[in-house]
Amino acid sequence: MLKIYQRLWQVTWAEQWQYRANTLMYLLYWLVSPVVYLSVWTTIARSQGSVSGLTANDFVIYYMTLLIIDQLTSDITIYNFASKVQDGTLSNDLIRPIHPMLTTTLVNNMAFKVLTLLALLPVWGVLWFLFQPDFTGVTWQGILLVIPAVVLGFLINFLLNAALTCVAFWTTRIWALHEFFMALGTLFSGQFVPLTLMPPLIQSIARFLPFQLTKYFLIELILGRLSPSDIVQGYLMGVFWLVVSLLLFRWAWRNGVKKFSAVGA
Repeated sequence: MLKIYQRLWQVTWAEQWQYRANTLMYLLYWLVSPVVYLSVWTTIARSQGSVSGLTANDFVIYYMTLLIIDQLTSDITIYNFASKVQDGTLSNDLIRPIHPMLTTTLVNNMAFKVLTLLALLPVWGVLWFLFQPDFTGVTWQGILLVIPAVVLGFLINFLLNAALTCVAFWTTRIWALHEFFMALGTLFSGQFVPLTLMPPLIQSIARFLPFQLTKYFLIELILGRLSPSDIVQGYLMGVFWLVVSLLLFRWAWRNGVKKFSAVGA
């Protein structure tokens, strides 16, 4: 199985380099929102001294960390897979002795991440030069703690998006559903604004949803802003949502494939 993943990586990595311009444009699109949020909130914090106790530097390090975390936990499954279901080309993948979602699509996600991170580094360096962030609160302990949390966050995001993509077996309106899912993620993950600035009701709801496990929890963890009990609770919620997302995906895939049909199939 390891050789299969190695071979898929070689093929997918080569394919990603064939679409460098597309990847760059996708990265720029991805960068717009966090950079805008960073600029707006730092301007407000500087003019008022702080916003609910958060200084301009707090916003800078939050959104600069978000840029990296977002790339590490993001998922592009629906962009690679939904069209295959709708145009029938999934038939070619189904006859192979490997799971198309858990092999090719997963490896494609990983290759895309590596390429976009390489392009993100110089942009991140420019932001560092412009805003001069103070990351003294980041420790090696926080970095070591966040590594398994990042893996957990990505797997949750991948499996939830994979389950959502499987809805394409039943309906062609998958993109509208995806946009709604993305809107929920923006609200409850801490991408739009740190959750501490959201109304108490939103914070309470977000604590039990998977979205904050892919961004806010990871950012606060690496910045050293969480207590030991918060860290344990975050990891327990991560394991819970990993199991839930895996079960959702398995159910959606097993029942969705039964609905699949293509011209000539």
